[in-house]
Amino acid sequence: MRYQEWNCAPCVPAAQSALERDGVPPLAAAVLCARGLDTIEKANDFLGGKEDQALDPLLMRDMDRAAARVRRALDGGERIAVYGDYDVDGITSTALLTQFLRREGGDVRWYIPDRLAEGYGLNGEAISALAAEGVTLIVTVDCGITVGEEAALAGTLGVDLVITDHHECKEHLPEAAAVVDPHRPDCPYPFKHLAGVGVALKLALALGGPARREALLEEYADLAAIGTVADVMKLVGENRALVRRGLRALERCRRPGLTMLLREAGLEGRPMTSGSIGYVLAPRINASGRMGCAELAVELLLTDDPARGEQLARTLCELNRERQSIEGEIFRQCVTRLAAAPGPPPHAIVLADESWHQGVVGIVASRLAEKYRCPTFMICLDGERGKGSCRSCGGFNLFAALARCGDLLEGFGGHELAAGFTIRKDRIPQLRRRMEELVTEQTGGGPLPSVLEVDAEIGEPALLSLKNVESLDLLEPCGAGMERPVFTLMGAEVLSASNVGGGRHLKMKLSRGGFVLDAIFFSVTAREAEVSPGDRIDVAFQPQINEFRGRREVQLQLIDLRPARTRAQLEQRLFQRLMEGEDIGPGQAAELLPGREEFADLWRYLRLQSSAGRRLETGAAQLSRSVARTFGRRETYGRTLVCLEVMEEMRLICLEHRAGRLSIAVNAVEGKVDLEASRLMRRLRELAGGEIRSKEMW
Repeated sequence: MRYQEWNCAPCVPAAQSALERDGVPPLAAAVLCARGLDTIEKANDFLGGKEDQALDPLLMRDMDRAAARVRRALDGGERIAVYGDYDVDGITSTALLTQFLRREGGDVRWYIPDRLAEGYGLNGEAISALAAEGVTLIVTVDCGITVGEEAALAGTLGVDLVITDHHECKEHLPEAAAVVDPHRPDCPYPFKHLAGVGVALKLALALGGPARREALLEEYADLAAIGTVADVMKLVGENRALVRRGLRALERCRRPGLTMLLREAGLEGRPMTSGSIGYVLAPRINASGRMGCAELAVELLLTDDPARGEQLARTLCELNRERQSIEGEIFRQCVTRLAAAPGPPPHAIVLADESWHQGVVGIVASRLAEKYRCPTFMICLDGERGKGSCRSCGGFNLFAALARCGDLLEGFGGHELAAGFTIRKDRIPQLRRRMEELVTEQTGGGPLPSVLEVDAEIGEPALLSLKNVESLDLLEPCGAGMERPVFTLMGAEVLSASNVGGGRHLKMKLSRGGFVLDAIFFSVTAREAEVSPGDRIDVAFQPQINEFRGRREVQLQLIDLRPARTRAQLEQRLFQRLMEGEDIGPGQAAELLPGREEFADLWRYLRLQSSAGRRLETGAAQLSRSVARTFGRRETYGRTLVCLEVMEEMRLICLEHRAGRLSIAVNAVEGKVDLEASRLMRRLRELAGGEIRSKEMW
């Protein structure tokens, strides 16, 4: 199990049924209710995605100053440099602002530092080189908020800085002509979740003015969507509307290079989702920066030449395959090293090596954080210094933690989920101890919380139809703040289990209630999952459509699995759902519906055990087994619980629950009692629908 606990959102049957009556498909209705969108008005507001909710860019602190300085440079023919970052957010930000300023008539060049040679952010050598080329204004995108000495150097060289960023601020802001960052403590902009590309787009909108806002949003929404999804920004508010618009733009892409990348990646002509960006487009764009050649991706986004775009698209795909190979080898090294380490598992992983590729350790850190459920810090050593990338887990705030370790670091930046830093080699052991202490301080000595949030349990496997799973696209775009739906399926039998993808992934066929489903568990092997044919397991998953050779089938992309509960545990849970007012499925209702003989056997047993006015003290499971053995029939735990509740309702017995035990007294009854008059029996028969047995009188 990857997660200690699966937290399933409470079901609201009436609200879910109301949404379905209003035309919302069942799986989508279950997810909307789980996330508080439990009326058709709330659902329509969310699904419709108000695309006119873009806020005025001038609400951002310093945006007026930034726009004024850039406009002066454009009008005066100054040479402008757009200085970006080498990740997807930085690359799309750079392309967006460069193209916009050039179309405004600007003398514009762009610059992204070499990840391997220069590292993240503004550096003195780059500023000096740009100044020597005649640049008098540098506009940063997706970086710059933490610079200090570099800003002073720019001033001495006669270069103005306009900083646009979205990362967390340090105590002192840089000296610049303008500093635009929604995370500035004094920034009144109400939406704090823009990506770097979102802030860059806001600058373009401020320069374009209200009359051009709609046209500019339509022109640059594709780039903004790619950067926003890739940087794992919350897909709420402005971001949600922007990404939805961008997904539509990508389906009719007008950028020659990006069109070729969509074709090369197998996305051309397919519906675009946030997953298309996050799992297919973004890794290919990101690969160029990770492998030290981010300029290829920027050129691909800017080129007007389809032939050059095709060449660049193929190169990016090749770089991505190379990146995957290097990443896989480093990950295996780390797993081996951690397995051989003495003592208990660490609360924070801090690893360093001289042979690692700086461009891929961030991805490895993400995989290790997910596998070991703890914050992970990966450091690439070069002599006596190292550059680190870190990824969070369990709500641990990396930026705050690095700030508390500032005395050990030579520099750091980022946000709470992902960050980078530089450190001397001899201080790494101190950093490891400090991070252990900080995680322990947050958790009280135990591991970080490991809870999987689940939207709904699938009671009827028939709900996982192609049509219902396809309908989940209504919820797009999904991502941070509106994660892809997660469901559980309990008590599935493993029909087959084999490793695929070079032995790295687990592929299974599962059976439940006569339905057979395909499942894939990425980065987990059959041995690690400890599953074999014949096992019964509970699975947590995200449903997806798998297309292969023209066939489209539902596949469960597993997030976690665990041994299935016993039949009694499953029936107990089903009974609880029924008693809490949840509408269970027809087949489940039929499973709980007692027959005449079951009522009769339980009644005879209770009268026998409660003679002379004595109360029967027992456990529910023990009572079910005893009745089954006494009368020589199969144990039906769930139906026994229903029988007891019906008898209590019809005043045949007095039932008390005492610390997990039952106390039962049989009442004196004259004549026959119509158990079908019970509210619980009527509800069960209504839920069972076509699977109702013939009415029985007792």
